[in-house]
Amino acid sequence: MIEDFVKETLAQDVGRGDLYALVEPSVEASAKIVAKSDGVMAGVTYCNVLAKLENFRVVWNKNDSESFVKGDVLATLSATSHVLLRVERTFLNMLLHASSIATLTKKYADIIEPYGVKLLDTRKTRPMLRVFEKYATRCGGAVNHRMGLDDSLMIKDTHLKTIKDLKSYIQKARQKIPFTAKIEVEAETLEIAKEAFKAGADIVMCDNMTPSQVQEIVKYRDANFSHVLLEASGNISLQTIENYAKVGVDAISSGSLIHQANWIDLSMKVD
Repeated sequence: MIEDFVKETLAQDVGRGDLYALVEPSVEASAKIVAKSDGVMAGVTYCNVLAKLENFRVVWNKNDSESFVKGDVLATLSATSHVLLRVERTFLNMLLHASSIATLTKKYADIIEPYGVKLLDTRKTRPMLRVFEKYATRCGGAVNHRMGLDDSLMIKDTHLKTIKDLKSYIQKARQKIPFTAKIEVEAETLEIAKEAFKAGADIVMCDNMTPSQVQEIVKYRDANFSHVLLEASGNISLQTIENYAKVGVDAISSGSLIHQANWIDLSMKVD
């Protein structure tokens, strides 16, 4: 899957061929990837596949999940000039995209780490980039939420509109879905959360609630359904995530890890 992704990414950039290579013969060359801002490394796994496919050498000074600062030389590339300049943008785009997500994710993860709460990503990913972007959140310290609809059964507010009896539905679901698949129910109120607990949910998501509302559900869970996991989600930001971590949930999910990540600054300098 990674190899196919890398091939398609390079093909998009090269098109019918690099016009630069038509003008001058190829010569031996080397280049450095330089950090022009602080960040967290991600993309090494993908760039290594590109190196193998295009037959160039890359020596890394930083690995996935490691932090770097402005001015660090992250990697050194060696190849012929035609190869080096053909792969430049593909190499940098993968490294930039992944590292930018990992950098923001690390900021979230660091805030809630003292509370022992897991940081989760979401399915709010760019089309066709889910595997790549969720890999980047892992590099930043997050745990992947479900990759797709087949991972676990999440009953969202939209699903609840079509379900007349939640307990009956969950009982039927247990007979249909894989034995290892969990059932999560999204709740926007304490009343819906209580219904989800009683119906047999494995996980209850407290969606778009205030920290105090979530805390009320945590107290109810702890007193009555201590085996059920609690997740907080919905418009959670760097400024508010600690308030949710303090109330006793097991995990916090945020789409912001991906869709709010601004690109950091990396560049390739030919020696």
